[in-house]
Amino acid sequence: MKLQREFYERSTLEVARELLGKCLVHETQEGTTVGKIVEVEAYIGPDDAAAHTYKGLRSSRTEVAFGPGGHAYVYLIYGMYHCFNIVTNVAEKPEVVLIRALEPMDGLELMAKRRKTNAVRNLCSGPGKLCAAMGITKANNTDDLCRGKLYLLDNSNIPENKIVSTPRINIDYAGEAISYPWRYIISGNKFVSK
Repeated sequence: MKLQREFYERSTLEVARELLGKCLVHETQEGTTVGKIVEVEAYIGPDDAAAHTYKGLRSSRTEVAFGPGGHAYVYLIYGMYHCFNIVTNVAEKPEVVLIRALEPMDGLELMAKRRKTNAVRNLCSGPGKLCAAMGITKANNTDDLCRGKLYLLDNSNIPENKIVSTPRINIDYAGEAISYPWRYIISGNKFVSK
């Protein structure tokens, strides 16, 4: 079953941890791809200097983050790589979870074709890589993850003792927020980003 709105409309740090182990599914005309979430980062809106919505910044780019939880927030970095985030918490609390890495589960041939590599371990081991492999683009920005062809399955949770938290990656501009331990990974999983 698809995860429903109430899963997403909770504390972002809680949702981030519980996203680990869930399966992200994208049904496209080319075929269906599925990956298990193994690495995420939480961004806590106005109070988080690493968030796009820091100090309540609202723009056409970030507008979806101000809506209800359970929607996709997809943007480009470096003008070439897409990043897939999930809007969390309730409307007017602009918080998101960045999906950083997946363990490929199904549709591996299609993922390999899109990524132009047969190295399974490298297919989805980073935000841009997983978007390419899963066929996620800016066209998916604002998609409702509770309805439609891009969604998450409500499968089992990862036990707390298998979850590791660390500071987030590549946010050198974020002052004291650099040290917030809001990156969560499944301990020992070989598909986590480098």
